[in-house]
Amino acid sequence: MSVHEQFAEDLALHALGALEGGDRASLEKHLEECVSCRRELEQLRGDSALLALTTSGPRPPARAKSRLTEAVAKEPHFRPAKMRAPLWGVLGWLATAAMILVAFTLSRQNTHLSSTVAKLSGMLEEQKSESEQARRIAEVLHAPDATSYVIMPVSMKNMPPSGKAIYSRERSGLVFMASNLNPLPERKMYELWLIPMHGAPVPAGMFKPDAHGGAMVMNPPLPVGLEAKAFAVTIEPEQGSATPTPPIVMMGAGG
Repeated sequence: MSVHEQFAEDLALHALGALEGGDRASLEKHLEECVSCRRELEQLRGDSALLALTTSGPRPPARAKSRLTEAVAKEPHFRPAKMRAPLWGVLGWLATAAMILVAFTLSRQNTHLSSTVAKLSGMLEEQKSESEQARRIAEVLHAPDATSYVIMPVSMKNMPPSGKAIYSRERSGLVFMASNLNPLPERKMYELWLIPMHGAPVPAGMFKPDAHGGAMVMNPPLPVGLEAKAFAVTIEPEQGSATPTPPIVMMGAGG
């Protein structure tokens, strides 16, 4: 009678002492009734004993090793399940989408940052310009040679126009302030003149009064080192004049 194939694996494990639990109980119950399987188990145990002696004793018969190897070979082989390709595809798509989202977010942040930097740079340049203007005015007002010129109207009226010029010859700087100025005719402007000690009057800036009759001229372009005798104001065309046009509405000498 041949060995039952369904018990071949269990017989090999039982011969090695590795069969336990319900499988061992089921096999032992079968062995009580099956002479062929009992004979095979005894042969496997004998073969196992011979193989155990190979390291110190005589070489076992080739048939013993062959039978044990064949029994073990009948054990089923299980391959680990492979991850399905679609899962990797989904993970790859999600990673790509995440990278695109991060790149888009960083791009928006960089654009916002660039806009903020541009605004701050503009504000800084504006403050620098205002600071430079204030510094120039302070230099003229506190210059050692700064001279004050009180400019009064030639013909007196109620609430007469008045002006004051502060001029520094060393710095070629001028600050002029006026108040109570009369409104101007259409296409006309007031023009300030520097009257030097020698030579013809020099244009020193054009201006229009505001709604309250006030006006200011700050640091107009003037010749370097020009000594001033007086300052005068006339009414001229909007494009200005090369020489003062009478009448002179205000004039003042240094003092």
